[in-house]
Amino acid sequence: MKDRKPLYLMTPALAWLTAFMVVPCLLILALAFFRRGIYGGVEYVFTLENLAMVVDPLYARIFLKSAGIAGLAAGIAVVVGYAAAYAIAAMPRHRQPALLFFAVLPFWSNYLIRTYAWIVLLNREGLIVHLFRWFGYEGELPQMLYTETAVVIGLVYNYLPFVILACYAPLSRLNPEVAEASHDLGASQWTTFRRITLPMTVPGIAAGFVFVFVLSIGNFVTPALLGGGQFQMIGNLVYAQFLTANDWPFGAALSMALIAVMMVLLTAQTFASERASGQRGRDA
Repeated sequence: MKDRKPLYLMTPALAWLTAFMVVPCLLILALAFFRRGIYGGVEYVFTLENLAMVVDPLYARIFLKSAGIAGLAAGIAVVVGYAAAYAIAAMPRHRQPALLFFAVLPFWSNYLIRTYAWIVLLNREGLIVHLFRWFGYEGELPQMLYTETAVVIGLVYNYLPFVILACYAPLSRLNPEVAEASHDLGASQWTTFRRITLPMTVPGIAAGFVFVFVLSIGNFVTPALLGGGQFQMIGNLVYAQFLTANDWPFGAALSMALIAVMMVLLTAQTFASERASGQRGRDA
């Protein structure tokens, strides 16, 4: 009876996840194997055409472009977020909660509001242009809004707190005596960081990267607002299939391909975390 207690405590959460995540995903998977009706809807005729269309060069290019933008946003977020988390963890303990509060403060506002704020900043009459004019620059500034750069900026800004929190957790648990021992043995600060701090915080880095990549590759709000419809990402394509083209089977096939990519990344992140934990155990 005592051994079953954890299972009983997990039952509500497992039931919730099964009902509202596993079952909907299975329904989407099933839709991917049916055919779109002539006037929309679903014809329950088994077909593999939707899966074949996913790897069509037209849609494969959109998928790869989305992965490239998401990867770039995740990479920038990891570099900036890790530096911020490192700085917070290096501060005195009593100041760290306040700094973490400011790091997650953007989450207190709506996602759409945060994204619209970048439209105000990046447009040709926005704050950034006025700052350049105030500093005396009279030339024509390059287009900032409705570009891939604007989309990457929006994704990094909106998801950066995830990386900071993911990297701060392992950094805050590091034993400072380990770094002190490294310095006593003659290692430079860079060597200590490269050979001790960085390897021990790989799980946080991997988690932060996966967080941003997974949320970015399926995002459709930021590309629509900051990209201005100039290009498509896979999230916009899935949105269009379900709500505009009324092609639910193909939208389901695209969704399942996206979920498959996410599962591969989550598996890789778990492997990296376990490998880093095993390495720490051997070093100990």
